[in-house]
Amino acid sequence: MTQRSLAEWLAYLERLHPSAIDMGLERSREVAGRLGLSRPAPKVITVTGTNGKGSTCAFLASLLRAQGLKVGVYSSPHLLRYNERVQIDGQQASDEALCEAFTAVEAARSDTSLTYFEMGTLAAFWLFEQASLDAAVLEVGLGGRLDAVNLIDADLALITSIGVDHADWLGDTRESVAFEKAGILRPGMPALCGDFDPPLPLLERVAEVDAPFFLRCRDFDLSIGERHWSWYGLTARGEVLRLADLPLLDLPMENAALALQAYALLDLPWDNDCIASALQATKVIGRLDRRRLNWQGKSLTLLLDVGHNPHAAQFLAGRLQVSQPAGRRLAVFGLLADKDLPGVVAPLLAEVKHWGVTPLPTERSRSAPELHGHLLACAAQAEMHADVASALQAQCERAVEGDEILLFGSFFCVAEALMWLERHAQEGVQDGNAG
Repeated sequence: MTQRSLAEWLAYLERLHPSAIDMGLERSREVAGRLGLSRPAPKVITVTGTNGKGSTCAFLASLLRAQGLKVGVYSSPHLLRYNERVQIDGQQASDEALCEAFTAVEAARSDTSLTYFEMGTLAAFWLFEQASLDAAVLEVGLGGRLDAVNLIDADLALITSIGVDHADWLGDTRESVAFEKAGILRPGMPALCGDFDPPLPLLERVAEVDAPFFLRCRDFDLSIGERHWSWYGLTARGEVLRLADLPLLDLPMENAALALQAYALLDLPWDNDCIASALQATKVIGRLDRRRLNWQGKSLTLLLDVGHNPHAAQFLAGRLQVSQPAGRRLAVFGLLADKDLPGVVAPLLAEVKHWGVTPLPTERSRSAPELHGHLLACAAQAEMHADVASALQAQCERAVEGDEILLFGSFFCVAEALMWLERHAQEGVQDGNAG
């Protein structure tokens, strides 16, 4: 077989299975057996949830690596490059390593059809086994019970939040979503939940598998002040741990609190300064990602966030309320057709002065006229654009010194914005992390 480039492999994977999503573990389990895969690392932490998975995984990886552990992180989707999905010891997997892994999975699958995500998951597990990791942090792609990541028995199972999203696959109630996400729990292994009001199916699963259960507001929690935040939680032996006067973080501190509780159960060294530094150093591209942009002599702030469901929009609105720009807040907004448009827009109407709406570069996108019409019906100021780049440029031209441009609604939206920023950085436009 002629050696494929990574781009050729990814194009091949997109054509490999008749549907992009095909829930179930049978195919992946069969191929994993042929590959001889066992566990990607001696210690495995699996993370699911409606929102907050990516930042929780990032916080956990930072905490573990601060103790000198070699950590693998598997996450999805990616924003710009597929390599973002597989990180080993803080570095993205190389094109060469990914191609080698895909070659191994392809040889093992024979005539078993795998989806794009299933192939990627098995490739990540294969790479992790080769890397002799100390720990692996695995982000569920969709749901939990039938997701390919759930092939692995987790030592710790984390559920960040429970809201309605992907209703076609997970059901249209919090109860149905909770049932699917609870599928990552294992008998006798600790389960953690960052949602302080978990639906009954999760609690029933906890009881069924007799899992030690750590619940926010009961076993661990946080408090956020104007300049600092604090945390308390429990060790595996039930001892209370506390952290006070932690520096505020750019990423959601609720997810840091969940990661801290997971870390507290791992019987690793507990040094307050080391932990605070690890949390402070954690960054995730596209999640409350604030950047400065010098546009035609104006100093503007861009805030990129991949939030695309009502739960994420409500969280984002809360963060915006306590972080007001010196000037106005303008928005660039695109949304997929299967997302709850009224539910995403409503929390943010009071926070945005003017909306620039745009279709996304996928057939699954809502149209600009649909977005525009809904915003006008909500008495919001809005105008339509052909694509994310033109919408972002128009808002930059509209903005004055001190204004902030919020770009959100989809991974597609943020990815397009990041590519726009890269192009303009190469052309001499200055941008950088605003901290």
